[in-house]
Amino acid sequence: MPSIREWLASLGLSEYGDRFVEHRIDFSILRDLTDKDLKEELGVVRLGDRRRLLRAIAKLAGAASTPKRAPGSESGPRDEAERRQVTVMFADLVGSTALSTGMDPEDLREIISAYQNCVAEAARRFGGFVARYVGDGVLVYFGYPRAHEDDAERAVRAGLELITTVARLKTRAPQQVRVGIATGVVVVGHLIPSGESEERGMVGETPNLAARLQGIAEPNMVVVAESTRRLLGSFFQLDDLGMRSLKGIAGPVRAWAVLRASAVASRFEALHATSLTALVGREEEVELLRQCFFRATDGEGQVVLLSGEAGIGKSRLAGVFAGRLAGEPHIRLRYFCSPQHTDSALYPFIGQIERAAGLAREDTSRVKLDKLDALLKQTATSAQDAALFAEMLSLPNDRRYATVELTPQQRRQRTLQALALQVEALVRSHPVLMVFEDAHWSDPTSLELLDRMIDRVRTLSVLLIVTCRPEFKPGWTERRHVTFLSLNRLVPREVDAIIDHIVGNKPLQANIRQDIIERTDGIPLFVEEMTKAVLEAESESEAQRTVALAPSPALAVPASLHASLMARLDRLGPGKELAQIGAAIGREFSHPLLAAVVRKPEAELQAAINRLVSAGLLLQRGSAPYASYSFKHVLVRDAAYSTLLREPRRLLHARIAETLESDFPEISESQPELIAHHYQEAGDVAKAIGHLSAAGDRALSHSALKEAHEHITQALQLISALPDDDIRRRGELKLQTALARTLQEQKGYGNRQVGEAYAIALEAAKRVGDAGMRFAALYGLWAYHYLSGQPTAMLDQANEFLALAEREDEAGPIIVGYRLVGTSRLINGYITDASEALHQALVRYDPDEHGAASPVGRSLRARFGHDVGVTMYSYRAWALWLCGQPADAEKAAESELERGYALEHDDQSRLYALWHAGMTYVLLLNMDKVAGIGAQLTKLANDRQLPYWQALGHFLCGWHAVRAGRAGNAVGLLQEGLQLWAQTGSRIYRPICLAFLAEAHAADDKPDLAHRIFEEALRTASETGERWAEPEIHRLLADLLIRRQTSAAAIAGYEQAITVARAQGSRSFELRATTSLARVLCNQGRHAEAHDRLLNIYRFFDGGYDAADLVNARALLNEFRAASPRSGQ
Repeated sequence: MPSIREWLASLGLSEYGDRFVEHRIDFSILRDLTDKDLKEELGVVRLGDRRRLLRAIAKLAGAASTPKRAPGSESGPRDEAERRQVTVMFADLVGSTALSTGMDPEDLREIISAYQNCVAEAARRFGGFVARYVGDGVLVYFGYPRAHEDDAERAVRAGLELITTVARLKTRAPQQVRVGIATGVVVVGHLIPSGESEERGMVGETPNLAARLQGIAEPNMVVVAESTRRLLGSFFQLDDLGMRSLKGIAGPVRAWAVLRASAVASRFEALHATSLTALVGREEEVELLRQCFFRATDGEGQVVLLSGEAGIGKSRLAGVFAGRLAGEPHIRLRYFCSPQHTDSALYPFIGQIERAAGLAREDTSRVKLDKLDALLKQTATSAQDAALFAEMLSLPNDRRYATVELTPQQRRQRTLQALALQVEALVRSHPVLMVFEDAHWSDPTSLELLDRMIDRVRTLSVLLIVTCRPEFKPGWTERRHVTFLSLNRLVPREVDAIIDHIVGNKPLQANIRQDIIERTDGIPLFVEEMTKAVLEAESESEAQRTVALAPSPALAVPASLHASLMARLDRLGPGKELAQIGAAIGREFSHPLLAAVVRKPEAELQAAINRLVSAGLLLQRGSAPYASYSFKHVLVRDAAYSTLLREPRRLLHARIAETLESDFPEISESQPELIAHHYQEAGDVAKAIGHLSAAGDRALSHSALKEAHEHITQALQLISALPDDDIRRRGELKLQTALARTLQEQKGYGNRQVGEAYAIALEAAKRVGDAGMRFAALYGLWAYHYLSGQPTAMLDQANEFLALAEREDEAGPIIVGYRLVGTSRLINGYITDASEALHQALVRYDPDEHGAASPVGRSLRARFGHDVGVTMYSYRAWALWLCGQPADAEKAAESELERGYALEHDDQSRLYALWHAGMTYVLLLNMDKVAGIGAQLTKLANDRQLPYWQALGHFLCGWHAVRAGRAGNAVGLLQEGLQLWAQTGSRIYRPICLAFLAEAHAADDKPDLAHRIFEEALRTASETGERWAEPEIHRLLADLLIRRQTSAAAIAGYEQAITVARAQGSRSFELRATTSLARVLCNQGRHAEAHDRLLNIYRFFDGGYDAADLVNARALLNEFRAASPRSGQ
């Protein structure tokens, strides 16, 4: 088919092509153009050109030209199809078939015509639209093409009047009608490319239901569906006809016969719903807020949680109160959450800073940074915090700030701290009023910061008002400085005051005012919208009909306001299309984005915007072309959005997403989840997944773990819709690995969900054949089995990792593979094998090539979480000690500490080095070293709020406290450490740490409890297979038995320790257990046996090294020599 330009050119009228395109004229609406349209709107001034155009348009329409509209009906609907809630009336003349058999056709025609006129007049009077005549049946729409607030009532009144008027027709026999009425959502408007139905078509169950209800009506009866009855209140007396099975309708439906209009005197009684939470008077709440503010100004910070349903007036109350503080010195901070940004970390705080700094989209990055600097100077913000704010706002660092080298977790914590410090700095000059709106839409990171602020404001001159819907139930409402304030409905005099404010100097009849008060049931938004609809009515009669019936407040607020809002949207003309586009963008949108999506001339766009703003549907901030807009209420936005059909809606979202990508790179960079939302709504799953994946990566890099989890999970749910090919499988693999990383950071490596996620990722990697991702999944699964206390599975994963690395012949992963194998064998108690595997890692490790400063080293650290040198030396130190080389073990521990300290910006590797070095010094019995390292580990873990490392710090400090004689303190530290450890899902190290706790209880003179815990430690070692510390646990239990005077059992315990240590190749534990046994044997007079057994194991060691175990053994041997000279031979 030719374009509109080509068609005009074929007529010799190409000069009008630009105007037709500018006004978006296409072939679907050509036939609706009138002579006036051509002349005044399209500028076709010459009469001859207009006539040629009209003839050509008529020729296009051909024989299927649009018939005349029914008498009395309104102008036809626009031909753009849309979704609407419509009430449909179907009327049928009773006995028309019988009439046709015994009556002259001309006489019959007069009766049918008179009947149709009756229907048209009833429709006209009550604002209906006669859509179609079907024989003697007539289909009438209420709510299309123009909605009214009371369409259901209008339809019923029209049906009752129709019965009366038809009965009055002057015919030979009285005439009767049947009427069926139903309400529902339909698609109506332009449905097919030509013919009468183009204007009058409707798709949906509602017209069929109305026709079927007419079929069960008695003559001169109106029957309504349940969907209509719910909107009628008690305006009519109804008779329940029960459930009826109707042809073509799925399932039985309930039907009601309308007997007559009721004599109800009170509109409130007709529409009142006891279940609706409404508003209360505002002066009491304002006074309460004022008292809270003045308590805050005295340094007693206050929090008010302002809760209420949508439209109940939370934001208005907060705004009115803030306005009344105009004369009081204070600083006001406002934060707005958004339903489209529930997973965008710190969205309300970012918006507050952008507004406070006056950042504009047209500003260059340098100007934005200058404005940010000017804002932050007011609070003497540090350069490091300023850099964090710039990064948070996605502003490039132009070298004015030093580079902040932080881990994602550090960056997240520092950013939250810096945001809190901003408020504290402002308080130094003036009291602060903070208003945090719509907390039910807040992202998790903002809620975390809000939770922190709740505690901080208690001692600051701050009043924090948090608005929310009832479903938001925070855990801090019981705190002493928090006030919970629930908003209820307005009383009539308060509704009257709202009406006065809206009406101003315009006249409003007393009976109409009273109707509004009674119909709105005290909901401010309902009052506002209905009053405005009345003022916009074109006549007094229409105004009276407008308030004749408000939908029942028993329904949800959005449903209650649907008719009122649609009535106002229908009056907007071209502004309605703009409202729909804005609604698709979101509740808030900028002028540049709107202009880019709408693609209209600026003057036409601005006129439509002005109409929306003046109608009170949009709020405007700033001036075009840099203005921003927001729907006055979410409900307004929802009403506009609900009218869009699926395909136009899909195309619109696609256009928005493409526009954001091409014209707004800063949004694409900082809010990929927003673009993902629009692509998802557009049905472009692949692009939505790509942006969700980017959003997950961005959130993870900022340690916004909950948001990252949401983005990645949503992407995984979507990806199943893609074809099952290699591209999809690789996408699933990437997402599954990212999900596992997110879970491990959220819940700890030892959490079951982490293991499941990595197992799925590993299988995906095998299917795809991606070695790199397989390494990542294997490492993650190994770490899960390691920390969850599954050494056997851990060893299997380590062997698989090493085998893969050797097949791929990749040097870095081979080193990591040997380290994993060595660690796994060590934990399983295969000490000799572990030492050999760790040695293999060491000989392949080149500090220049694999060290922390090298590109390969950095890559390995990024892939596997820690510096490869630190992890290798950590377990190498343990293995060396266990194998009987304490001097080499200490050197390895010192080396790992040096490497850890050198990585000052890599918290994870530093923490790793501190823990493992600390445990090496525990094995070496070096109390001083353990005390220093334990303190460092605990401080760093507390600063970063990392429960996993906090627990390990408690273990070191608890062990030291036992040996320092502070048994009670040790018990508390170790118990808290074990609780933290369990919360992370970790079970590794539990046997040895339980042994530490048992030692503490023994030192605290609780031998029975200590005995039970030692036995639990041994059971745990047996159940999990973590056997490396088993000899020491046996020895410590035997020490306890000695103190309890059970030497035979103690000797058996020492023998068991020696046997297990010897089998493992753990010479140091064998020496320690033998030393303890030798003391007991000596006490029993078995000097020679004790000497010989101790000397046999001692000879293995380098006697020149002053490790505690060697010192103890040597001292005991010297005692033997002194007691029996021959024993020294």
